[in-house]
Amino acid sequence: MKALCWHGKADIRWDTVPDPGIEHPRDAIIKVTSCAICGSDLHLYDDFMPGMKSGDIMGHEFMGEVVEVGVENRKLKVGDRVVVPFTICCGECEQCRRGNFSVCERSNRNAEMAAKMFGHTTAGLFGYTHLTGGYPGGQAEYVRVPYADVAPVTIPDGLTDEQVLFLGDIFPTGWQAAAQCDIEPTDTVAVWGCGPVGQFAIRAALLLGAERVIAIDNVPERLSMARAAGAETIDFAEESVLDRLRELTRGRGPEKCIDAVGLEAHAGRPVDSMIDRAKQAVMLGTDRPHVLREAIYACRPAGTVSIPGVYGGLLDKIPFGAAMNKGLTFRMGQTHVNRWTDDLLRRIQDGQIDPSFVITHTEPLSHGPELYKTFREKHDGCIKVVLKP
Repeated sequence: MKALCWHGKADIRWDTVPDPGIEHPRDAIIKVTSCAICGSDLHLYDDFMPGMKSGDIMGHEFMGEVVEVGVENRKLKVGDRVVVPFTICCGECEQCRRGNFSVCERSNRNAEMAAKMFGHTTAGLFGYTHLTGGYPGGQAEYVRVPYADVAPVTIPDGLTDEQVLFLGDIFPTGWQAAAQCDIEPTDTVAVWGCGPVGQFAIRAALLLGAERVIAIDNVPERLSMARAAGAETIDFAEESVLDRLRELTRGRGPEKCIDAVGLEAHAGRPVDSMIDRAKQAVMLGTDRPHVLREAIYACRPAGTVSIPGVYGGLLDKIPFGAAMNKGLTFRMGQTHVNRWTDDLLRRIQDGQIDPSFVITHTEPLSHGPELYKTFREKHDGCIKVVLKP
């Protein structure tokens, strides 16, 4: 089969690779009908995440048709149409029983490696480094899905791929970011980053009852999409984010702050951002946490900072004294996708939201190497890429 494979920094290739097969009785094989490039994939593309090997198949946002099932899989049958969450979960360990699917205790087949990095293992993830199991990803013609009797979401008739594809990652990721803020009707929610996850966080915050949402970015197309959802916007290239947030909130600050950017923050000319870039360039730092610093300073005392943005290593010069003395609550983590999918699928069916709004580019999967560049550089108004095998 053909797949998009990682071969180093900014080097994604359209390769011929072996077809997947059933390896465990609970497995399923999926023929991919749609997949997407995620912002998290760019952390691999830019070589900021450790644990990648040349030839690894990319992609963790995909869906398709079941073409083979293991003998112990009682959930799926050949012909089922499914969205596959990016988190691989066993459904049986203590964390899965609690609904903490992204920290499943069994699915990471490189658990010892992850524990050395993070202190404990986290769940296996599709197409996302050997720290998270080294599982082949979904930017391919076929995918083996482990524990396929747990996570895959069966899609009812009448919904297009474009409406449901993002149930596998960015829709529940944006939703979790807002949900873990415990939004109250009088809250102002500030969202840093109007990429795909930020767009869903904006809409989730409004659906969950926020009085106001303020969206922060510098890309005109992203800011326009945020305004279309009902958000007020700040272009960080044109004005001070902290000053403008104080002005918009009469000096109080937003009660809830969402960092939908993560480790590759682009912040123009602030001194901390320039230092982050310099340290990264000479291998003295891993992440650029400008947005996290800004969110801590901006957040109203006793507020919440929610972090769906991915961080990979050690962060420098975080104003933890400000966070402690202001009494801020931090909530973060990879998404517990299946905690949210039933509710979100119902909302799609009810017409509350059509997730396809975020798609700007749909191309054949073979065009993936070029589309990675387009998405990375935000060329051609690119916000979200869907690829078709």
